[in-house]
Amino acid sequence: MVKVYGIPNCDTVKKALSWLKENKVIFEFHDFKKEGISTAKIKEWIEASSLKKVLNKKSTAFRNLSSDDQQKTLVKSAAIKLMQAHTNLIKRPVAEIAGIVLHGFNESEFINALGKK
Repeated sequence: MVKVYGIPNCDTVKKALSWLKENKVIFEFHDFKKEGISTAKIKEWIEASSLKKVLNKKSTAFRNLSSDDQQKTLVKSAAIKLMQAHTNLIKRPVAEIAGIVLHGFNESEFINALGKK
């Protein structure tokens, strides 16, 4: 089962969901805004990839943080708390495909994770 996490009005999330639908991939969508995200799930993503990949420092949400909060993101536990409070800080979409965690939408990465040719 493919699980996609994100915000429905995010352009990159829209692209990923459209691509999955066009390729007839069954998936479940988790809306950060409606459902939130657990500390355990964010930790799982960081362990699978890295804090650098999960935290979107290029986002408007990150730039809008106080410089104090931006500095806090250097510490994993503080970064996780901030990402939970401000889910726009998480690079979207996050896709869990066959034990692989992908951040953002890259068609080739999705194809590889799905084992499609």
